[in-house]
Amino acid sequence: MTRVRRLADVDVPVEALPSDEVVAGAPAAGTVALATIGGAEVGLWRMTEGTATDVEVDEAFVVLSGRATIRFAGGEAIEIASGDLVTLVAGERTEWTVHEALTKLYVA
Repeated sequence: MTRVRRLADVDVPVEALPSDEVVAGAPAAGTVALATIGGAEVGLWRMTEGTATDVEVDEAFVVLSGRATIRFAGGEAIEIASGDLVTLVAGERTEWTVHEALTKLYVA
């Protein structure tokens, strides 16, 4: 069992998103699962600059680096940056515009 993971040393490989999810640019994304706690997955997610759509799962995350705008189907938009804690609800339709490559630590 690994008790300590130095997040700065974890490689999160990214690959191009499916074309039907891309709105602008050429964003790529990737995930690395780090642990499971009580049935919830803890991991790192990274997305490069660009705009893409998504359908969310129940999740809380902390932005470790980068900056983005998340637009929700109902019209709400939030700006997120390093240090922000964000919660998402399963089934929400979102559009992510990543201004600076974004890395988050998530629990889902």
